[in-house]
Amino acid sequence: MINADKIRQQFPILFQEVNDEPLVYLDNAATTQKPKAVLDRLTYYYEHDNANVHRGVHTLAERATKDYEAAREKVRAFINAKETAETLFTRGTTTSLNWVAKSYGDLAVEAGDEIVISYMEHHSNIIPWQQLAERKGATLKYIEITADGFLDMESAKEQITDKTKIVSIAHVSNVLGVINPLVELAELAHSNGAVLVVDGAQAVPHMPVDVQAIDADFYAFSGHKMCGPTGIGVLYGKRELLDQMEPVEFGGEMIDFVNLHDSTWKELPWKFEAGTPNIAGAIALGAAIDFLTEIGLEEIHQYEAELVAYVLPKLLTIEGLTVYGPHDPAHHTGVLAFNLDGLHPHDTATALDMEGVAVRAGHHCAQPLLNYLDVPATARASFYLYNTKADADRLIEAILATKEFFQHGSI
Repeated sequence: MINADKIRQQFPILFQEVNDEPLVYLDNAATTQKPKAVLDRLTYYYEHDNANVHRGVHTLAERATKDYEAAREKVRAFINAKETAETLFTRGTTTSLNWVAKSYGDLAVEAGDEIVISYMEHHSNIIPWQQLAERKGATLKYIEITADGFLDMESAKEQITDKTKIVSIAHVSNVLGVINPLVELAELAHSNGAVLVVDGAQAVPHMPVDVQAIDADFYAFSGHKMCGPTGIGVLYGKRELLDQMEPVEFGGEMIDFVNLHDSTWKELPWKFEAGTPNIAGAIALGAAIDFLTEIGLEEIHQYEAELVAYVLPKLLTIEGLTVYGPHDPAHHTGVLAFNLDGLHPHDTATALDMEGVAVRAGHHCAQPLLNYLDVPATARASFYLYNTKADADRLIEAILATKEFFQHGSI
């Protein structure tokens, strides 16, 4: 059982006031806060072990290299990849998806082929495929969404055909808060000769993820959404696919031998990691994985489900408030997008901030989805393991106060 009050003691940033009110941080889908263990690990690396990796033979370089590669093994175990060579360090989910679209996409997609995504995708999982389709003369197709916010699997069966080469889907929607049926999608993609690419940015921090059980061909996620630093992320890929692919970036670290007119690459995973990597970020990501593993991902998932079961029904009782995505808490993660009638989401978010409650407002890098829902923007509260029912109550109170103020001019 998670003790959120105890866990939050490890997050120094949470103990401050914003606009003379205690901070309630509910923007976790954008980025999570960092526990002391991760902050300390970053500091320790720079104070004791700072050196470049894979190059030097001196003690600091050897220690940095050992810790950097130990972090890679932690990533492998965390998502149950078959081997560490299948886990590449990137700058984050966006970089990871771009690498797949550029390297694997250019290899596998030809004119007349199809790429299938859904209306609920983040821009990072739309634009790289738009660009690939334009480069190759391929067709980009979209899986529709049901009225209650789920991925429409009947539409998926219609859109994914024997012309499909790539299916790329979010594991969890960053607006609708739904968990997509990846195993079924993987079977559908593979039966049509396509690969499955997964945007796992909103899943890996919140629930157990087993890339082998899913049978994902590629899986991307970011460190900063799982208590790690910014600027570090992971691309998982099956070895047989990564072996076929060419690097996207070239330079130091990734070469085997350089001649005047040609070069050869290192073996996996290093052939993709050109230049000095984010060493401190990778090591601190390893510390974040240790932190989350000690708590337990299944426990985190269950705890967040309890929070949603507590707060979602309260939101649904507020007159004039619309919640997007499923209204059954059993099918909704801790991402809760909503709007108050007659109030722009930016005004809602600003008013909540005056109450010390930090939420997101805007299109959440999901403009095609919001166009599909026929709304220009939403406010979004997103919960994590250090949030409490008291935080949920503060959110409800702040929304009610905001509604009262804009309706009657007083709180």
